[in-house]
Amino acid sequence: MKVLLKVEDVTKYYGTGQVVTKALDGISFDVAKGDFVAIMGASGSGKSTLLNCISTIDRVSAGKIILEGDVISSKKEDELAHYRRDKLGFIFQDYNLLDTLTVEENITLPLNLQGVAHKKSSVLCRQITEQLAISEQLNKFPVELSGGQRQRVACARALITKPSVILADEPTGALDSINSKKLMGTLVMMNEEMQSTILMVTHDPLVGSYAKRVLFLKDGKLWNELYKGDKSNRVIHEEILATMALLGGEGLV
Repeated sequence: MKVLLKVEDVTKYYGTGQVVTKALDGISFDVAKGDFVAIMGASGSGKSTLLNCISTIDRVSAGKIILEGDVISSKKEDELAHYRRDKLGFIFQDYNLLDTLTVEENITLPLNLQGVAHKKSSVLCRQITEQLAISEQLNKFPVELSGGQRQRVACARALITKPSVILADEPTGALDSINSKKLMGTLVMMNEEMQSTILMVTHDPLVGSYAKRVLFLKDGKLWNELYKGDKSNRVIHEEILATMALLGGEGLV
């Protein structure tokens, strides 16, 4: 499969002088187009820092991050704003929806920022919300929706610009078990039917079992990797639990 994202020997330091912390320590891996990758590890392992570097919220201290052949880790700030707008879709734990906008307005906001005509953005919104089973909620405000519905709205917003990669940061963190399962089914559908490439940080082994690959970080290093292949969610879930036990499962929540 075609390599979409390359992380090459990425290192990240925080602090200055004598108080310096190495959050990432020479991490390298590839993500193919159409892949669904979960990143797991104990608190402080570097998983959120890694996602922040890929999203350009943080800058790497050394190494390269390359998306579609473009070295994004060396771009200037004005270039990064366009990169985030055009190439990335985001799904956050707390939805990050604007309460004063309707569902449709929240979903089409990224297209408005790109200057897409209202008529075209409305058509795209209808198409995506029908696939995600939220088309009947378009005129409502976020406060009128359940947590699961809000997160599907966030998924639609992430999808509408057809980004190169979707970054999901603990997407089920604010959901109960039933809505978490529904959301993961939605992400799998986005990956399999819409060919979305997804990179997801999670602490939950059950959530991780929906991904095609699971990367485990420890002390800022890539420690292990699991491939799902033809295994069932139950089997890969058990493998994740076993790996976490070897990793040192405490602190993963």
